[in-house]
Amino acid sequence: MRASRLIFQLVVYYAVILGGTFLLLQAYPELRSYLPVGGAQDLISAADGKSALEQAAGDPKVKNLGQSLGWLSVAILGALLTALPVSWVYMATRSGEEYDQSLISSILILPVVVTSIVVVVQNSLALAFALGGIAGAVRFKNSLKSSGDALYILLSVGVGLASGIGAVELAFIMALAFNACFVILWVSEYGERAGMKRFMTDFDPETCPDPPAPPAADPAAPAPASPKP
Repeated sequence: MRASRLIFQLVVYYAVILGGTFLLLQAYPELRSYLPVGGAQDLISAADGKSALEQAAGDPKVKNLGQSLGWLSVAILGALLTALPVSWVYMATRSGEEYDQSLISSILILPVVVTSIVVVVQNSLALAFALGGIAGAVRFKNSLKSSGDALYILLSVGVGLASGIGAVELAFIMALAFNACFVILWVSEYGERAGMKRFMTDFDPETCPDPPAPPAADPAAPAPASPKP
């Protein structure tokens, strides 16, 4: 069954990522100071008069170019690995009539772009205003086919923001909860009715068969006469 395959794929993926990260940090605990993790704790327990964002976006103890590139690379890779299972959920659950391949590319690439932008502007108010002016000058004509698609874009932006401030674990949990909600809604067919427009594919086609196809044209029937000029 398609749902069983998707759930198994998600469980194995998250088990490998979580287990591998746990074993790596257990073997090399000093790496935590040089990786974009732990920002969620700073966001929750911000103190010393600093806002949560200022404390989470503080110095991750990287002191040279190599460590900086390593921190940024892990942040971008973390955003990409977090968004990958989200694209699986979209491909498995989205209805075929309005399936949008370009949205899959956005789900994967947008977190990487947002992560890089947050790293650039997080400590500079001038750069933040400059980015706002550039974004206002560029017009985006692409319109989403459904409000459900907007949730995927919103999640991608959230994943990029979390990764950019050094809270990859927050991005990971955010995407995990998002995937779990969509899979549960798909399996339970919550809110669906027969004959309605569907955002997600029918989980059990036998309970809601496709509408009958229109009758085929009779080849023996005479062709309609062409209109006279």
